[in-house]
Amino acid sequence: MKWLVTGAAGMLGRDTVAALARRGEDVTGLDRTALDLTHADAVAQALADHRPDLVVNCAAYTAVDDAETDEAAALRVNGEGPGILARACAARGARLVHVSTDYVFPGDAHAPYPEDHPTGPRTAYGRTKRAGEHAVLAELPGTSAIVRTAWLYGVHGRSFVRTMIGLEATRDTVDVVDDQHGQPTWSADVADRIADLGPRLGPQAHGVFHATSGGEATWYELAREIFAGLGADPERVRPVSSAAFRRPAPRPAYSVLAHGRWREAGLPDPRDWRAALRAALPLIREETRRETP
Repeated sequence: MKWLVTGAAGMLGRDTVAALARRGEDVTGLDRTALDLTHADAVAQALADHRPDLVVNCAAYTAVDDAETDEAAALRVNGEGPGILARACAARGARLVHVSTDYVFPGDAHAPYPEDHPTGPRTAYGRTKRAGEHAVLAELPGTSAIVRTAWLYGVHGRSFVRTMIGLEATRDTVDVVDDQHGQPTWSADVADRIADLGPRLGPQAHGVFHATSGGEATWYELAREIFAGLGADPERVRPVSSAAFRRPAPRPAYSVLAHGRWREAGLPDPRDWRAALRAALPLIREETRRETP
């Protein structure tokens, strides 16, 4: 198969291209300077040039707080762009994996959200991502997958894990929110999930999938695990409420996602977040050292 990955310069895009390349797949990655999804002619030309069998859309407007005051810009990238891409895929007979987010849910649950749970975003960012989901499923109902993820960190790009590595080295104590629950997720694991799912897309595997790590944690619990993994005292991390960090876009109190659809597709459940963090942390730490002058 020939794969085309959009948003290929981002954290997940880079990992997806790398995961497919390791498997010997024929993969092309295009960043936003090479392909703007909001221009239909450019999208059609890219698919004509590269003739992919399967497209993975990792391109997104991810500035959650900025979207509150510029929802139109976020909607162009997160809502209209995926629709344009899906129509182009339909015209050429290509399948599509579109990456989405836990922010499509209201974040007020008390048990993991199953894939078919009704959405109800409380932020502009979440509304624009839900629009993208609807557009993809409308254009490619039987040959697309929506892959929702959350709390991403990776070797490349900014993330909470990288921030904690920096703060551990420069501060005696760190205050971290302890009333938001989610699933810390290594982007490399999501990339592998996408690589596994893509060839299965069709009558037996399509629709919505949740690609987060297993288990759940608060940001405070994640920070303590990071400190421990760095050989630092976890007691240096202090719990605080969300009120200590006011943000323009409200953060979900509970956005844990269920993983039932993977078993239906013949794939195992994702590994626990702690196991993933233990594998990722040395690689992230080494990368931050290389980047430090």
